[in-house]
Amino acid sequence: MKNRIQELRKARKVTQQELADALCVTRQTIISLENGRYNASLLLAHKAAQFFGITIEELFLFEDDEKGDA
Repeated sequence: MKNRIQELRKARKVTQQELADALCVTRQTIISLENGRYNASLLLAHKAAQFFGITIEELFLFEDDEKGDA
């Protein structure tokens, strides 16, 4: 799942560590999210969206070709 975390983080001039601290996760988690190697839990997605003042849908980009196992 693609996301806008890196774009929004850089626009706000927030370091990966500062974002990690704000979301109560490790810097490695932020790196993995930004690189698309890790999909955030619903709780983490909610916290990140709140941090940036946007909705989860605006932060995480759900692609039409993804096959969900929901």
